[in-house]
Amino acid sequence: MATSRTGSSSASTTPRSSSSVEEFQQVLNERKRKRMASNREAARRSRMRKQKHLDDLMGQVSQLAHENNQILVNINITTQIYLNIEAENAVLRAQMAELSTRLQSLNEINDFMNSNNGAFGYDHPNNYEAAHDHHHHQVNDDTFMNNPWGCFYGNQPLIASADMI
Repeated sequence: MATSRTGSSSASTTPRSSSSVEEFQQVLNERKRKRMASNREAARRSRMRKQKHLDDLMGQVSQLAHENNQILVNINITTQIYLNIEAENAVLRAQMAELSTRLQSLNEINDFMNSNNGAFGYDHPNNYEAAHDHHHHQVNDDTFMNNPWGCFYGNQPLIASADMI
C-alpha cells in the first residue's frame, strides 16, 4: 500500500508539478526575455554613446586641424615679416657702417685742420671768420688760394647729413 500510495500520490503531484514547472518555466522565460530586451536596450544606448563620443572626437579633430592650419599660417606670416625686418636691419647696419666710416674720415680731416691752425698761411685763429669778415666786404683771393679748405674750415665740427648717402 505504501507503494500504491506513493504511486498515487506521485500521479497526483506530477500533474501539479508539471503545471508548476511550466509556470516556473514561463516565469524564467519571461525574465529571460525581459533581460534580453534590457540588454539589447543597454547595448543600443552604449552604441549611441560610443557614436556620440566618436562624433565629438571627430569634431575636435576637425576643430584642432583648423586651429593648427591657422597657427601655421600665422607662423608663416610672422616668419616672412621677421625675414623682411632682418633684411632691412642688414641694410641699415651696412648704411650705418658706411656712415660711421665717412664720419670718421670727416672727423680726421677736421682734427687735421684744427691741429694745423695757421699752417696754410692764416694768422687768424678762426680762418673761416677771417676769410669772411663782416667788416671787410671783400674776400682775399690770395688767402683762399693758400688754404683750399678755408671755406669749410673753422672751429665747428663737420656733420654728415642723411642726404650725403
